[in-house]
Amino acid sequence: MARASYLNENSGSTGGHKLKVEPVKAARTLTNNDSGKVFMLDSAGGAYSITLPTAANGEQGIYYKFIVEEETPTGAITIAAGSAIISMVQKDAGGDESNSTVGTQVSNLVIGTTAQKGDVIELMFFNGEYVGTVLSGINNAVTTS
Repeated sequence: MARASYLNENSGSTGGHKLKVEPVKAARTLTNNDSGKVFMLDSAGGAYSITLPTAANGEQGIYYKFIVEEETPTGAITIAAGSAIISMVQKDAGGDESNSTVGTQVSNLVIGTTAQKGDVIELMFFNGEYVGTVLSGINNAVTTS
């Protein structure tokens, strides 16, 4: 569905605003047009990667939200930026500050097999990098590389 169609669908709606939700169960390359979607992640079929637009191709303000749908995923899910352009803050059950990027950008976020249903990652592209947050109920369920 084109962005204009989505906006028309939600403008004037008396039932409230609906988010664009897309299940992901295998490798996926995101585009700038995927901005605003909520991706529900399931790795029952095995590990895979989600590739973000690169620093050269990302448009200012694009935004993605990823939610773990599968309780303790079968395989790791990697969200890959292609280069060290992700700066984010992470809050998890252990309060482990080393999971945040703390001034050192990373290339990948890895959702491990200990993640829990409902763990969430939000990323926005701004000034040539992704900035965002990770919230997880399990210590070290989401790591960086």
